[in-house]
Amino acid sequence: MLNSKEIRRRIKSVNNTGKITRAMEMVSAAKMRKSVDRVLQIRAYAHAAWSVLTNLARSFEQYNYGLLEVREVKNVLIVAITSNRGLCGSFNAQIVKKIREEITHPEKLKVNRVGMKSIKSTVADEDLKIDFITVGRKGESLVKKLGRGIIASFPDLTYLPGIEQVRPLSKIVIDDYLEKKYDKVVIAYTDYVSTVVQQPKIRQILPISKVDLEKQIAEMDNLAKEFGLKKPHMEYKVEPSPDEVLTHIFPRLIEMQLYHAILESNASKESARMVAMKNATDAAKDMSADLTLAYNQVRQMKITQEIAEISAGRAALE
Repeated sequence: MLNSKEIRRRIKSVNNTGKITRAMEMVSAAKMRKSVDRVLQIRAYAHAAWSVLTNLARSFEQYNYGLLEVREVKNVLIVAITSNRGLCGSFNAQIVKKIREEITHPEKLKVNRVGMKSIKSTVADEDLKIDFITVGRKGESLVKKLGRGIIASFPDLTYLPGIEQVRPLSKIVIDDYLEKKYDKVVIAYTDYVSTVVQQPKIRQILPISKVDLEKQIAEMDNLAKEFGLKKPHMEYKVEPSPDEVLTHIFPRLIEMQLYHAILESNASKESARMVAMKNATDAAKDMSADLTLAYNQVRQMKITQEIAEISAGRAALE
């Protein structure tokens, strides 16, 4: 059993740790509020943009070129969004697990889903080339362990980036797809549901998939009602030409998908970190209480022993 000096040292150490985790909890709470506010502000616009993108893709089904071109999947690009640091609970572990599953069982990656025009690749699993763009150092570390190629890394996009900061990322994604370096582009991110619930997702963004977009829009319908949004009309008059629309509007809408996914991951990360630090603070309090009880028990034992020795000495003298 530990002596009283060692227990006092442990109590002091645990209390100091509790102060640190409490401070980190407060910082994370402030960051979380900003991140969640930014996500709630962008969701209404993202919902409308995805609806427009879905309807435009449907209107241009006959166009099988550019960002709408569907090819057999031989090369896949994954945009992996993680954090720069740990101490955020299972945030990184969940998205890492999701990415590992996709790479280990690439059946879904080998399918290009664009409504009725889905194409399944005949390429063998071992011949399927998978490269990464990483957002956050944890994702970069994961990809290196997996032995996969990293074509670009963006560690500075992990907290409240602006649309201008996301533009270089979207340019790489769009240019590489148009140059046919990759036949499919997916994004791995964490969707913010609530402070204690975050859902890791992997979603196809190129070629433009009406299936994935409609699924995402369906999940956001409640938010759309909250913001008073209405579904855009299905008919479009394209001016000056379809080529102009494909050239200018589609890249901006793809950019919005990437931007929204990064903001969702940021809100999820800060929420997970705040909860993790709160749990650590509570655990430190419980540990300190247990150690204080143990210290008092040791102290009481010593007092009882000293009283017994004094009583025995007095009885011997008598």
